[in-house]
Amino acid sequence: MKSNLLLFHFLVALLCAKAEHGGAGSSIIFTTLGRLDYAFDIFSLPINEEHHPPTLFDEIQITDGESVNFNGHFPSPSSTASLLSLLPNQTLVQTIFGVDPPPLQVVYVTERDGVSNLYYDVVISDDPNSENARRRRSALEVFDRVQVPILGKKLVSDKISMKDKPNLIGNHVIYVSTHENTGEPRTSWAAVYSTELKSGVTRRLTPYGVADFSPAVSPSGIRTAVASYGAKGWDGEVEELSTDIYIFLTRDGTQRVKIVEHGGWPSWVDESTLYFHRRGEDQWWSIYRAILPSNGKISVDSVVIERVTPPGLHAFTPATSPGNKNFIAVATRRPTSSFRHIELYDLKKNEFKELTRLVSPQSHHLNPFISPDSTRVGYHKCRGDGNGRKNSKLFLENVHSPVSDISLFRIDGSFPSVSPKNDVIAFVEFPGVYAVNLDGSNRRKVYNGNAFSTVWDPVRNGVIYTGAGPEFAPVSAEVDIISINIENPDHVIVKKLTTNGLNNAFPSPSPDGKRIVFRSGKTGYKNLYIMDAEDGEKGGLQRLTEGPWSDTMCSWSPDGELIAFASDRHNPGGGSFELYLIHPNGTGLRKLIKSGSGGRVNHPEFSPDGKSIVFTTDYAGISAEPISNTHHYQPYGEIFTVKLDGSDLRRLTHNSYEDGTPFWVHKSLRPVNVEWPIDRPRCQFEDLHWLNDMPGPSFGVGLMDKAECETLFNITHLLHVVGKLKKNKIDNLEDNECLNETGSFDAHWPKVLLKLPSMEFETNRERRTKKRQVEEDETLCIKELALIPC
Repeated sequence: MKSNLLLFHFLVALLCAKAEHGGAGSSIIFTTLGRLDYAFDIFSLPINEEHHPPTLFDEIQITDGESVNFNGHFPSPSSTASLLSLLPNQTLVQTIFGVDPPPLQVVYVTERDGVSNLYYDVVISDDPNSENARRRRSALEVFDRVQVPILGKKLVSDKISMKDKPNLIGNHVIYVSTHENTGEPRTSWAAVYSTELKSGVTRRLTPYGVADFSPAVSPSGIRTAVASYGAKGWDGEVEELSTDIYIFLTRDGTQRVKIVEHGGWPSWVDESTLYFHRRGEDQWWSIYRAILPSNGKISVDSVVIERVTPPGLHAFTPATSPGNKNFIAVATRRPTSSFRHIELYDLKKNEFKELTRLVSPQSHHLNPFISPDSTRVGYHKCRGDGNGRKNSKLFLENVHSPVSDISLFRIDGSFPSVSPKNDVIAFVEFPGVYAVNLDGSNRRKVYNGNAFSTVWDPVRNGVIYTGAGPEFAPVSAEVDIISINIENPDHVIVKKLTTNGLNNAFPSPSPDGKRIVFRSGKTGYKNLYIMDAEDGEKGGLQRLTEGPWSDTMCSWSPDGELIAFASDRHNPGGGSFELYLIHPNGTGLRKLIKSGSGGRVNHPEFSPDGKSIVFTTDYAGISAEPISNTHHYQPYGEIFTVKLDGSDLRRLTHNSYEDGTPFWVHKSLRPVNVEWPIDRPRCQFEDLHWLNDMPGPSFGVGLMDKAECETLFNITHLLHVVGKLKKNKIDNLEDNECLNETGSFDAHWPKVLLKLPSMEFETNRERRTKKRQVEEDETLCIKELALIPC
């Protein structure tokens, strides 16, 4: 009897504990910008001394097409024995390493099973030059693969975090993880750790209070280099991060010293030389070389810095191999291309050699790495639907949750909300509002115009509220609250509820379905109002907040007692938003979450029991160098929850993407992936929007296409006419020196540099910057036009 009573009390305590986190069994659905389109896999191309251009048949897909796989690393021979000891079948190991050619080995980051981990793959493939390989290029078709996770359950499932940038040296793996809370708002959790492969013993190498990114271990393993903004912390910069390069001892993180101011993504070629990227004063991302002194103190002052790649194109994320003084691999963005590609840069001839553009010109290729023997270059890209295999497109991706009673799902859409019956999800694309069954079936477009945010009426079946109009628009933009009644799928009824069209958005109904709280720019500032749910403003309007600031993104609590919203009232117009609570009668205003200096806390949503709030925030700063990823408007934003008294702040997501617009579902969804039953194209994502900003003409740098050469001719001719050319001008440029249909020409930088002083021109470009939620026109003034002739 006593044991039964104890069991009863235990179960009651367990249920109460679960209720503390939003109710016994619930789910949160959120958006990650672009993530479900990535479908990254690790690929590789051979590097040959003859510099023959690669072909489609040379490329090998190394990873297996499950989830996303990226940021690979070819392990050195010194690590092979330790890695092989992880494999469960040692007999198989002896068999596969007896083949000719030897198998490919790669360590990489993967997000399979809804959690970030590091994996080791050994892949046996045909000789890439064999006839058989020409018929089947993909590693999905290799006849053998051995695969094993490097980090155990304790470091993966028990400590949910983002893993990144693995390096193998001896019997240790060096990598980034975000599993330790800094305890300070707007501070990155990214730190470098060392884990012994066999025992799993882990040591933190980054000092507490500091964030480190992009580790690179020297060939001997003695030192590790990282990108870090050190003790100064993150200042909100979202492109370069204002990082410097630090080095320290790999064994324990001691003897840490800054060697380069302004740089990122270090890569060692020997014990005293490393390469890194930075955006130069001319605004081009370029590769630089840092040479450490052979004797004496190592410091910023004693390290020699040399620029390696020329202006005229963006070059970044350099890769080296031990002792290789002949070439490096880089990712590039050229003015003539919308795609990121991998190229080799010849350090002797100072010229580029194209690789991936010749193989798949219409795909982005990211973050190269070179094999220890310098014979292969690896990278990741979207795998697409090659080899006749249709890869499933996920509608909901289950993400491993650090809270046992909350399941997490990433949705292929924005601003999701679930109907009161928990059977239909509404979400937006730009443009359009959609509804789809919870199992991914019966996807239909219920509104054609542009809209943002969705929420269901809690009482009237099939009624969705949204803000119809442009997103991220000024206060005077025409945006209205509308209701969309989809109860009769053959007769969808759309009704406008607001009357003035002055940026009315983010509706949230009261739990009895009678009223709606929303934000409006009626007075020239975005404040909160309450109106009738069925008749809109015509049925009555109550002003809830008032002031020269922005109150927005409101959510009504399940018990009707509170309204949560984001506001910049603490610093109007400063771009920083914090979380507030207020009663529907306008009393009891209080701040719930402070986001830190310049920080953001947005999109609050109450838990089903009304005791907690989920929201998106930059509280955890940035987790990786932004340039190592593809398109995002802001390289931060994680999903957090907090109780209404401000306690028990919990981070739910860990990645380097942009998570946002969470919705807390009233029931627990089965923690499995949900696929679209429709065929949807993948790989439809763009590169970083700020890489599209080319500082100026880049004629003659590296590889030029015919159009670019023709433009060079036209400008040269014009300058001849107006008498602006100096002597030694561009006068020997022939048609055959431009890029033809099959070849390329290499400029020798900085062999000849013609500068035309006092020439000024302006170009206007429209740049939508969502991080500031404003649209602005920028004028780029180029004071000196530099032309580098062929």
